[in-house]
Amino acid sequence: MVFKRLLGALGVGGPTVDTVLSTPAVYPGGTVHGQVNLVGGERDAEINGVTLCLAARVEVEYGDEEGHTTKEFARVQVCGPLRLAAGERLAVPFAFPVPWETPLTAIGGHHLSGMVLGVRTDVDIAGQLDRGDTDPLAVEPLPVQQRVLEALSALGFHFHRADLEAGRIHGTSQTLPFYQEIEYKAAAQFARRCNEVELSFVTGPHRVEVVLEFDKRGVFGGDSVRTFVLDHAAGQQDLTGTVDGWIRGALGH
Repeated sequence: MVFKRLLGALGVGGPTVDTVLSTPAVYPGGTVHGQVNLVGGERDAEINGVTLCLAARVEVEYGDEEGHTTKEFARVQVCGPLRLAAGERLAVPFAFPVPWETPLTAIGGHHLSGMVLGVRTDVDIAGQLDRGDTDPLAVEPLPVQQRVLEALSALGFHFHRADLEAGRIHGTSQTLPFYQEIEYKAAAQFARRCNEVELSFVTGPHRVEVVLEFDKRGVFGGDSVRTFVLDHAAGQQDLTGTVDGWIRGALGH
């Protein structure tokens, strides 16, 4: 994947930068590999540094209104100060570690509607920051996350949308300033007791906290939030029965 070429902060005739990913998709806790290609312009340029950022569109509340903002949640410096001669070509390889809590953007190769997340290349040229566009990055589920998603599908829940919300999920080990909600319409067997279920993962190197928020119906009304914990070894199991038990317990089935 080649990210959009950026015009240098020195204007027309200045250096250009291409970021090339050799990793087509990444998993939470994984690593993005690639290289940044610098090409000198018509004159020598002082580059103070090149930084890659992971950034995402996050929903925020402004009083009684909602809006969106872009939040960075990981950065890696590709190179420090250097002089790029006119016409010089320089390739700088990188390995960008992806946080375990990185939200999912794709499942089974299909983009999750509502998710905007990617890599941005920032270049400091002669003290002027050239901030590039955020180009999409595919983040696929880890095996244990995939099993939970498969279980919900097998039970008849239907994916509706996904988004990122600023804030914290109480009682979890969350470290990022936002969390992902993957929203499902309720399966038929649970439709009398809830309208929808919102799924969040708080993932770490040893375990995954699975947070389910239920929008209850009628006399069962109100939201109910439950957190369940799985280790990564659960990615080798069929979790349909486990998830069914979680939901029945939460809804009082």
